[in-house]
Amino acid sequence: MDTSAYLTAVVEQTATLADWVHGRDAATPVPTCPKWTLADLVDHVGGTQRMVTMLVGEQMTEPSRAFAGHVPGPTDSGQWRAWLSDGAAEARQAFASAADDTPVWDPSGAAAGVPFWSRRLFGEVCVHRADAAVALGVRYELAPELAVAAIEDWLKTMTSRGYWENRSGFADAMRGGGQTLHFHATDAPGEWVARREPDMVVLERTHTKADVVLRGPAVDLLLVISRRRPLDAAPALEVEGDRTLVDHWIEHMDWIAEG
Repeated sequence: MDTSAYLTAVVEQTATLADWVHGRDAATPVPTCPKWTLADLVDHVGGTQRMVTMLVGEQMTEPSRAFAGHVPGPTDSGQWRAWLSDGAAEARQAFASAADDTPVWDPSGAAAGVPFWSRRLFGEVCVHRADAAVALGVRYELAPELAVAAIEDWLKTMTSRGYWENRSGFADAMRGGGQTLHFHATDAPGEWVARREPDMVVLERTHTKADVVLRGPAVDLLLVISRRRPLDAAPALEVEGDRTLVDHWIEHMDWIAEG
């Protein structure tokens, strides 16, 4: 997906989320983000979109002013639909005015801020829409091709140099000697191999033998690797090889509230 396609999907996914949460009890707990209420979830999604709109729209190479400019969500849940939809529309407009090589702060360390943030906003709303689905008892659906794109965002972000350097607990847990994990979507093209090295996790989009394979429908893969559904509650997924490597990986994908 390119930047434009990501932002179109952001608007669509946000609209679905906005319809779900509109007028609902703000104090509803979000089980997949245990410290959050529904109000916190809405505030996070809409606030993040507005922060990124500022970063991209004003071409910021240093993020402190964007962080300081966080816009909280309305306290009245009857205003949530409009607030979320407006934020997504503003983000799409900001990205439409920027080129992929426009200098924008990139926390991944890759110095490609516009493509990074377009992908990140998409993955963000897909995963947090899953949080809302659990909180509200709504069925979560996502087209396989979009689920593959969200998986790619999650894996690329979690294995980025910036994440490694800023999450010492994650880095310590993921240091390895070449152990490999293969994630394989079966209903849309999407295969990744993660290799745990002493100083990083190397991620490749490829098909090759690995110490363990986690295989199944893309949406199930997304929900399990993002810790929105336990592996044992996803019977459509198959594990071949050393399951302890998968369990260890999921245990330390601890980007729950911030994902």
